[in-house]
Amino acid sequence: MAGLLVVVSGPSGVGKGTILNRLLQERGDCTFSISATTRPPRPGEVHGQHYHFLDHDTFTHWVEQGRFLEWNQVHDQFYGTPRDYVAQQRASGQHVLLDVDVQGGLQVMQAEPDHLSVFIAPPDLETLKHRLVSRGTETVEQVQKRLLTARVELRSLEQYRYVVVNHEIKRSVDELNAILTGECLRTERLRQSGKLPRFVETHGESGVG
Repeated sequence: MAGLLVVVSGPSGVGKGTILNRLLQERGDCTFSISATTRPPRPGEVHGQHYHFLDHDTFTHWVEQGRFLEWNQVHDQFYGTPRDYVAQQRASGQHVLLDVDVQGGLQVMQAEPDHLSVFIAPPDLETLKHRLVSRGTETVEQVQKRLLTARVELRSLEQYRYVVVNHEIKRSVDELNAILTGECLRTERLRQSGKLPRFVETHGESGVG
């Protein structure tokens, strides 16, 4: 059975990374999509493991060839999700997890009709603000900017098939796990993979116990 393409979006600070990392620890049939970027590697980062590190010309060439499911520019650098890697992993039966912003998520959903989309939402904006502040990695101005971005992203919530409200990490991981399991058991998917159970009566069976 081909793996699922799981598009996961949500505002910064909502806990997407933690939820997905926990999910990967619990399920051996899931893998992260490895993005491509034009930014230089940071200390300890390995090409093909953390990112596919490309120069600007190569990245532009890939865009022209349609080799990205989605891509965007962040400041002076480019980031994208390579089609080939996702296709290879899905063909091997792995569920590919994409941690992308709403803009990238909508691009993927349009490019790949056979997708599973999940929006990770905060219980409320006050909780999101508290989580951003408690990380201690952003200035007050950066927190305010992220909250403004979150308000915009939350308007797209209803375009996703599922919504997980992250009240608590374990509960959210359990809910995302249940979504994946349920999708794998859909009648249509089982039929396409040839795994739909078929019960044919043999000659002489009446079906009465």
